[in-house]
Amino acid sequence: MIFEEHLATALAGLHLTERPVMLHTSLRSFRTVIDGGADAILDALLNRGCTVMVPAFTEPQFAVAAPTDMRPARNGVDYAAPPVEDTLLEPSPYRVDCGLINPALGLLPAVLVGRPDAVRGRHPLNSFAAVGPEAAHIIDAQSPDDVYGPIRELADRDGVILLIGVGLNRMTALHLAEQWSGRRMFRRWARDIDGAVRMVEVGSCSAGFPKLEPVLGSLDQNIMVGASRWRAFPARQTLAAATAAIAAQQDITRCPDTECMLCRDAVAGGPTTCHTRRPAFRT
Repeated sequence: MIFEEHLATALAGLHLTERPVMLHTSLRSFRTVIDGGADAILDALLNRGCTVMVPAFTEPQFAVAAPTDMRPARNGVDYAAPPVEDTLLEPSPYRVDCGLINPALGLLPAVLVGRPDAVRGRHPLNSFAAVGPEAAHIIDAQSPDDVYGPIRELADRDGVILLIGVGLNRMTALHLAEQWSGRRMFRRWARDIDGAVRMVEVGSCSAGFPKLEPVLGSLDQNIMVGASRWRAFPARQTLAAATAAIAAQQDITRCPDTECMLCRDAVAGGPTTCHTRRPAFRT
């Protein structure tokens, strides 16, 4: 069994005290029971003064089909494909207090979103949520047209990306590196607060991100907790290295699926007929 002291020792070894942390976690990676479950991991970080941020995406609940007058080219979408049955879609617009989350994200993000002090972003499909002393400042950087603003804030505040038992394919921050390398973000559709359908900014395929291991592998500190490998990456340096690698070789993030439309269109630069705000790269 994993106890509080095991978690505290690991976090001390990774030098995370009072730093914001973007967390990606597989509880199964421990291969044993964690005393206190997901809450124990969150509490261990909060007890060290960390702010903890997680993806809190809601595509299955709030995505809507592309309107005929909002269909950018090269957008990772086959507009001619038959529509998917929307039986799980919410009839109302997204709200920050909806309490919903894509189940594929795992248990820990759902636990964080359910905390009464959680702060959640305004993006209807790809929100982030955070708890801790800097949560409001970090999450406030997100909007429907600036999906990865919180990750910029994480980097600006000397934050860390912590992978607990997962690989680079789960490192959401690398989508911001894609954007900084010159790619435009894909557009998807959701209902605005007034009920009107609008386009919002989202990321692309992440299945090819492990190909960045030779570029990023020297940046992390790592430690084992039970059977779970923890890897802590400094956000600013990781984004800078990934941005440079993608800019030099756009194909580096292409996933193994040769038919992947998301990778094809992302590598080509992203949508061609929509305006996408491109935040400046900060070093």
